Amino acid sequence: MISLRRACDIVVAAAALAVSSVPLALAAVAIKWDDGGPVLYRQTRVGRAGRPFQFIKLRTMRVHGGDGPQVTASGDDRITRTGRLLRRLKLDELPQFWHVLTGDMTLIGPRPEVPRFVAHYDERQSAILDVQPGLASAAQLVFAREADLLAGRADAEDVYVHHLMPAKVQIDLDYERTRTVASDLALIGEIVLLLCGKSLRTLPPLTLPSGGPR
Repeated sequence: MISLRRACDIVVAAAALAVSSVPLALAAVAIKWDDGGPVLYRQTRVGRAGRPFQFIKLRTMRVHGGDGPQVTASGDDRITRTGRLLRRLKLDELPQFWHVLTGDMTLIGPRPEVPRFVAHYDERQSAILDVQPGLASAAQLVFAREADLLAGRADAEDVYVHHLMPAKVQIDLDYERTRTVASDLALIGEIVLLLCGKSLRTLPPLTLPSGGPR
């Protein structure tokens, strides 16, 4: 018997995919028109219990973008013209409702990381892998301007792994310890506000190393 949370995931994901079919189709045409490359971007991410899965998004970067960092900063020249618009409107995330439908992800949960970043988790941080990854999390709201924090840094990936990622994991672990239906509904409300350009969250105290330009 499926849980209420899983039932909600299935209903919402199926409805979201149906409603977003036209925007997805238009986005696919724009991506193809921009540079002729593939519409979808696939990347291995780590799911619950450390199980890897193939994560998909609408492609927002150039096909031959070089071997840059696996984090994206504001002004990253690998992002295509169409990709900038998709990222701003969060449309590149829409295919992830498919992962919610298949059970690899849930609506509310910590964002899944790539294996090379998960390898940096310490024992305490590894507890986040006991939780189903999700489309949206508390940490995602706090670090809504993450790309701006990394902008212009030659050490963007190092700063992410050793400063931003640990802070995000801690926020999500704290959220999971006190998680309720009411907190999930409040988080969804904050996501809607964020999409409208308003954030209710503030960054935790962070001491980032000084970094030179790229």
